[in-house]
Amino acid sequence: MLYEESRFLLSDPVSKFIPEFKDMTVLPPEPSADQTPVAAARPVTVWNLLTHTSGLTYQQNKRLGHKYKEAGITGGLLQDPSTLAVKMKSLAKVALLHHPGDAWEYGLSTDVLGRIVEVASGMTLVEFFQQRIFQPLGMKDTHFFLPQGKKSRLAAVYARGETGPIERVGELPVKGEEAMVYSVSYPYEGPRSYFSGGGGLLSTVADYARFSQAMLNGGGLDGVRLLSPKTVEWMTTNQLAHLKDADLGFGLGFLVVGDQRDLREIGSIGTFGWGGFFFTEFFIDPEEEMVGVFMAQLHPSGGLKLQERFRALAYQAIVE
Repeated sequence: MLYEESRFLLSDPVSKFIPEFKDMTVLPPEPSADQTPVAAARPVTVWNLLTHTSGLTYQQNKRLGHKYKEAGITGGLLQDPSTLAVKMKSLAKVALLHHPGDAWEYGLSTDVLGRIVEVASGMTLVEFFQQRIFQPLGMKDTHFFLPQGKKSRLAAVYARGETGPIERVGELPVKGEEAMVYSVSYPYEGPRSYFSGGGGLLSTVADYARFSQAMLNGGGLDGVRLLSPKTVEWMTTNQLAHLKDADLGFGLGFLVVGDQRDLREIGSIGTFGWGGFFFTEFFIDPEEEMVGVFMAQLHPSGGLKLQERFRALAYQAIVE
């Protein structure tokens, strides 16, 4: 939306909005004996962030997870008294996993995009989402932090191992893979100042279905237009065709089924979507004019494939 308003170009360096990103460094590839970071071959751009080719990763990464922890960077699913403005400056001081544009790595790129939204719009991320997306689309139950009156409606989170029954996750922070730490009580307990770009929003199936329907419609719903159809077309076009090692199609913020090679199960070329930390997933299929929203509140899932079974059940219902 801000791109359509000419607030930035996809080719703009991130340092234009967050100056600390100007002189980034990169870890040498393993198994090089010398792991001293080197200067990045090129600047990180907005396009790199949207396509997750920036070199940023997540706390689960074995090479950089501990560095993120030392810098105080969270994944958005934890009580954090800081702000996105402060933490993204700290993130810029940590070396990248690879040179910008060289590879795809899902990570904190979307958090940095959240800060760019704040700088470009002059609003906090929650203000922008609320005023420009949630209110116009009628998403009344989508929040970073729950209003007190909605706490009783929050679904419980469960954990599942390789064997044994699922168990409800307690309210204390949970240590996950590598340096990843998350909490299920952050939405209603603790500070309400950290609006992560890449995680932390709470929603309902009904609200997220409205957002998905707006995307399926080419950027609008019920007389409200957020994006132009041309922009949605570009967002849902595979941007990684030039990367030989990319094993998936990815657009500007979405997994994209670019061609037959991207189909692992039943589906359509052109479908786009993504998943969430607590075993959630959505898909939008323009060919069949269908959206699917799956929410299960389970982490780790223990290898379950319920979301894929859900998708298969949805597609088999199509008879004409």
